Amino acid sequence: MPSIRYSVQIILFLALLLVAPGISAQVPPTVPDTLNKLDEAGRKQGWWKVTGPIKDKPDYAVGKLYEEGRYADNRRVDVWKRYWPNGKVMSEVTYVMGLPKGPYTTYYPDGTIEEQGTWDLDRNTGGFKRWHPNGKVAQEFIFDKYGTRDGEQKYYHENGQLEVDVQIKQGREEGSLKRYYLNGELAEQAEFHNGVASSSKSFQPKSKMPVILPADAKPAPDKTADESPNAAAFQANGTNTLYDMQHRLAQQGEYRNGRLWNGKVYKYDRNGILFRIEAYVNGRYAGNAVLTEDDTH
Repeated sequence: MPSIRYSVQIILFLALLLVAPGISAQVPPTVPDTLNKLDEAGRKQGWWKVTGPIKDKPDYAVGKLYEEGRYADNRRVDVWKRYWPNGKVMSEVTYVMGLPKGPYTTYYPDGTIEEQGTWDLDRNTGGFKRWHPNGKVAQEFIFDKYGTRDGEQKYYHENGQLEVDVQIKQGREEGSLKRYYLNGELAEQAEFHNGVASSSKSFQPKSKMPVILPADAKPAPDKTADESPNAAAFQANGTNTLYDMQHRLAQQGEYRNGRLWNGKVYKYDRNGILFRIEAYVNGRYAGNAVLTEDDTH
């Protein structure tokens, strides 16, 4: 016959079984964290954030947000945002099945818009705009579906004045080209057919436009390790023409103590297209030089 002590233990155990469901029902459900998650197959799913530290990007400290966006089956989808180290948005790029496709916008470190257009895998399509750091429009292009410029193309000076207005047909000048001075006066007018000029006429400015350098004008950039002359040795004090690793014109002019003193610096976008020529006078930035169609070929 079971002892009284043993019977009491059984009764207590059964009582606990009866009340256990009620106790469990009182515990609030746990909401799973969907950030930076992998599915059972190891594929990235949902919202992901990439934070520092990041290899080769020392400006991103531990926890500093670098980029964020959504994954679907290990592929980027929708709009992905990338950030400057100061926390401001660097770019907003639309992805479709892991590839950049759709509207995009890039920004300068201070948050000012830099570039806006439509990306299709590896090329721009449709309308395209670029802005100077001061917020003035710098370029207005039109690309066809193959990424070739087609239609009216415009360049603007930093003061907002129209710099170049040219008609492009399938990547080549077709029709008129007009170039303007900083003050809006006509500097050149030319006619093109299939990329070849049939006539051209230049105009002298009616008034002298002196170069006035602001007190905080940025100094000319140093020569980088990726820039070198084609054949002759670099002259620390003398005239040089420098090319980058892609054999594109990088710097050109008079140098003093190894730094550009009077000359030009050539800037290219991520597609390798020349979009700005910076002019330097007495070692300081003096503005953008006139960008011709010959320069962009």
